[in-house]
Amino acid sequence: MDNKDVVIAGGGPVGLMLACELALAGVDVLVVERLLEIDPTIKAGSINVPTAEALYRRGMLPVLQEHQRLAYEQMKAFRGGKAPSGPPPAGHFAGIMVSSAGVDFADPDFRDAGPAVSVVAVGQQAIESVLGARATELGVEIRCGAEVTGFDADDEGVTVELSDGSVRAGWLVGCDGGRSLVRKVAGFDFPGTEPAITGRQAIVELEGAEGLLRGWNYTETGLYAHGPVPGRVLTVEFDGPPEDRDAPITADEIQGSLRRVTGVGVTVTGVLSATRFTDNARQATSYRKGRVLLAGDAAHVHSPFGGQGLNLGIGDAVNLGWKLAATIHGTAPAGLLDTYTTERHPVGEWVLDWTRAQIALMRTDFRTSALRSVVKDLLETAGGTTYLAKKLSGVLHRYSIEGTHELVGSGAPDFKFADGTRLGEHLFDGRPLLLDLTDSAQLRDVASGRVRVLTTKYDGDLTGVLIRPDGYVAWAAADGTVTGLDEALSTWVVQSRS
Repeated sequence: MDNKDVVIAGGGPVGLMLACELALAGVDVLVVERLLEIDPTIKAGSINVPTAEALYRRGMLPVLQEHQRLAYEQMKAFRGGKAPSGPPPAGHFAGIMVSSAGVDFADPDFRDAGPAVSVVAVGQQAIESVLGARATELGVEIRCGAEVTGFDADDEGVTVELSDGSVRAGWLVGCDGGRSLVRKVAGFDFPGTEPAITGRQAIVELEGAEGLLRGWNYTETGLYAHGPVPGRVLTVEFDGPPEDRDAPITADEIQGSLRRVTGVGVTVTGVLSATRFTDNARQATSYRKGRVLLAGDAAHVHSPFGGQGLNLGIGDAVNLGWKLAATIHGTAPAGLLDTYTTERHPVGEWVLDWTRAQIALMRTDFRTSALRSVVKDLLETAGGTTYLAKKLSGVLHRYSIEGTHELVGSGAPDFKFADGTRLGEHLFDGRPLLLDLTDSAQLRDVASGRVRVLTTKYDGDLTGVLIRPDGYVAWAAADGTVTGLDEALSTWVVQSRS
């Protein structure tokens, strides 16, 4: 029987991101993925700032930029070869599109995210491709065409049964999606709300598409979207969940939904990619049970509106990776792994409520229609537009970390230093970092032997910043003091291994 430090069930973006983080920290990982290749089904088409930053901080920004360039070429083709005119959208809420023209980017919440902030239009398949290549480069074993069929966990580890054998591991992480076998076998509580809609999203070949409006559109019978790439359509109908989520999606089904919602006599002549979805919204009460953990859709499910699912899962993986690695190496401060649930669960709760609110606003009754008009007006104000942009971009995400400086608990700004480098370039190795910005012997004395220190200069009033491996600020000072630094190091930083 093979022995591994960690077995990850599921080789999608979340499982692969977690595998990369663990491998970077010297952990022996096995990823078990049922599929033989990347699922081509249409999925998330964009990422937010924390996700882009996480990938940038691991050296993957150039390849993301290339994938975005290709995505923009597809969008240009949808517009007949024309580049988009006017300012780009800040996003949408319940299908209400909001232009970025009214966003107050001087708002202090829009901290400097550096070059990562420009990477938005990168789809889920592209992210999976990038992370798969990175995991292979780091030596991660990825076993495709196999799946977890069961497991037996005890105080010392987990015996994992696979479709092609078995393996003994110290830990098992379920990144195996919304119907997670790992979650079910382990017995995690998974409360939530029942679905009310059937949504369909597809890339199709259409006749009569000239009768469809571009973008998001409300009708008396539902909601539909057309674009922003050729053949992409989406419909939402408030007729309850589908009778059979697993039944093949046919051209007739998509055509019927399009005709009912749009009132246009389109004909679907071919289906290139299609999926159904509902607004089933559930979340595990804890993300850990002994030696078994959950991340991504295995820990939380919700409707896709707002495009938060992929981002939420990547955030789980980045938060969990370094904490689990430290626990495995025996260098974790007391209680470190428990902070995975306490930090990530509130973010998941927010996403579920964010999607529930959108479903409520999409309803077709006349009262909701009146409310939607009010919300649309509010979102077109400077305050409303900025609020939406901050929520969707992820810049408001913070963790409850003890500290007095306003940066503590937030993602670190991508500081530009006097030597021309940026913070992200110093985080490729996945280790914590203490910035000494005033050549402080006192600061270095407190940190000696405990954390890597970068003594440098930058144009700002900060004197020291402690950055966790996931890029979040654990301590900061602007007055030359080291008060609280020792406690922050003891709480968040593992002892360096020689």
